[in-house]
Amino acid sequence: MNRLRRFGEMMNIEKIAVLGAGQMGNGITQVAACAGYSVTMIDIKQEFVDRGIASIEKSLAKLVSKERMTQIDADASRARISLSIDRADCADCDLVIEAVPEILDLKIQIFKELDDLCKPETILASNTSSISISTIAEATNRPEKVIGMHFMNPVPIMKLVEIINGKSTSQETNAAVIDASDKMGKIALSCNDSPGFVSNRILCPMLNEAILTLQEGVAEPEAIDGIMKLGMNHPIGPLALSDLIGLDTVLHIMNVLHDGMGDDKYAPAPLLIEMVEQGKLGRKSGQGFYTY
Repeated sequence: MNRLRRFGEMMNIEKIAVLGAGQMGNGITQVAACAGYSVTMIDIKQEFVDRGIASIEKSLAKLVSKERMTQIDADASRARISLSIDRADCADCDLVIEAVPEILDLKIQIFKELDDLCKPETILASNTSSISISTIAEATNRPEKVIGMHFMNPVPIMKLVEIINGKSTSQETNAAVIDASDKMGKIALSCNDSPGFVSNRILCPMLNEAILTLQEGVAEPEAIDGIMKLGMNHPIGPLALSDLIGLDTVLHIMNVLHDGMGDDKYAPAPLLIEMVEQGKLGRKSGQGFYTY
């Protein structure tokens, strides 16, 4: 079978697999199922899959209770979701979206495996927030079919999907994932592979600067966040947002930017490093710049 179709001929995506049943994975599974796709959600343990589907069922029930979805549509969406702990169930899918932890070696291992398992025309997408798509693509024999689909958290609510083209990603692959994102009710905006892409290259240095402002005693957290909310019309202040994202995640992305750009303006704030070392990671640990 010819791996590349003629330019302008859209690949028809019908079956999707999502690798990872965590917060991002189950959110992606939900929006894909609600859009009418058949979705297989896969994780390495049954307990992870069970927890993921429970989150989806709770989210669908909430949508029904708020009259944003009918019970019939919610039941139909749930029926389109299959669960698995075997990556071989990706084999006949048209699109696979990887949403596993941000560990380069893990992603490379998974993409090598997917390349062997999946039919030649399958598009392999990563939900990475910072890891190079071109580097991931090099682990496969189909770099033209590897792309970034960076969904925002929480997936069912946030409208953006940041589409990242690796150096070998084809226009056909880009068009196919934009079309799929559109069907999921998202707005897909494309960029080229670069450290932090667009979203985190702009966002995380701002968060880091807010942390430096606190570290230097310029203002207290409530004032820093209040100034950005009231003065810049931000819906949430940078320190509260850092707590929401996770300080370990912010530190990871700052390190990716610092290493990738080779510029000390991206050096993570010493206070950020110190808080992560102390286990103060924000909301998920109960303590960050605020107490939860």
